[in-house]
Amino acid sequence: MSALAVAMAITALPTEAEAQSRERQERIERDRGERAAARQERRAQRAERQQRTERRAQGERRRDRLKATESTGNNRVDIAQARRERRENVRERRVDRRQDRRETQRRNRTYRAERNRTYVDPNRAERRAERIAERRRDARREARQDRRAERRQDARREARQDHRVDRRQDARREARQDRRAERRQDARREARQDRRVERRQDARREARQDPRAERRQDGRREAREDRRIRRDAYRDGRRAERRRDRWEDRRIRRDAYRDGYREARRDHRRARYYDGRRWRDYDRWDHRRWRDNRRYDWYRHRYHNRDIFRLGRYYAPYRDYRYRRLNIGVQIGNLFFGSRYWINDPWRYRLPNVYGPYRWVRYYDDVLLVDVYNGEVVDVIYDFFW
Repeated sequence: MSALAVAMAITALPTEAEAQSRERQERIERDRGERAAARQERRAQRAERQQRTERRAQGERRRDRLKATESTGNNRVDIAQARRERRENVRERRVDRRQDRRETQRRNRTYRAERNRTYVDPNRAERRAERIAERRRDARREARQDRRAERRQDARREARQDHRVDRRQDARREARQDRRAERRQDARREARQDRRVERRQDARREARQDPRAERRQDGRREAREDRRIRRDAYRDGRRAERRRDRWEDRRIRRDAYRDGYREARRDHRRARYYDGRRWRDYDRWDHRRWRDNRRYDWYRHRYHNRDIFRLGRYYAPYRDYRYRRLNIGVQIGNLFFGSRYWINDPWRYRLPNVYGPYRWVRYYDDVLLVDVYNGEVVDVIYDFFW
């Protein structure tokens, strides 16, 4: 194939495409015109139907008005009768006109048959003027009715448009409100989730960084519980127990006086005790020597017998008293080493037995060895109980 043929084929293709596109456009325009004409015809038919229905409605309304006026018995009845008479007169005139037309037609036919063209009807001009006037009246009446119908249609159309606009505005307003409500709900939900996440993170951070806070809270809670228990115990008769302890202390001192402990203190002659190895004096209590004895290994004994060292809550003798760490040589009040705080069986906890003025006493979770004569703390074991 030569280059000229190729060039002609290439130039022919766009011309065919352009022709096809033109035919398509013409077909589309033709279809649009036909659709527009069909729409106009349908609109004209609808307008005619509406006019008919409106005319019928007007006639029915007039009839109803006439009936209403007749039923009321006012002057309107006369007016309605006059209108009826007028309408009857108009009908009679129309009938007369038709008859006159027929007569004239018949006369014309006869005259034509006789070929007498010189005949002229003298009332023809009047009748023509009357017909023209009636046509004008009918045209005016129809124009008025058409204008009224158009106004009503326009009013209805405007009302419909207004309703549509109002509905659209209401729908848009509702949609905006719904979107705002959804946004608020989403924001609240996100805020709640963020707060929950923050709380969890804070709790984890606190649990990791500050485990002492829980201990402090537990301590505060226990302190509150202690205050409450002490308050209840005080109300329930702890004062009687204090009196009983003081009475017991006086009895102990009295018995000690009778047994000659006062003379022993004066002469510096104290009773002796046996710590498992040898006899020792009370004035020379060694708080380190007895711990070297394996018989008094209370720590290992506590490890194998935890339930024995788990006692109940400690009730301080004073209502607002708090725990204070006591050292050896401190003197405490007699209420702290009353009989209800004594450890009557020291061997149960693997503590050495004591005699004379010494007593093992519980002080919160600590154990004190107290001289009941002067209240001096001779020995102490911290965190003895659980």
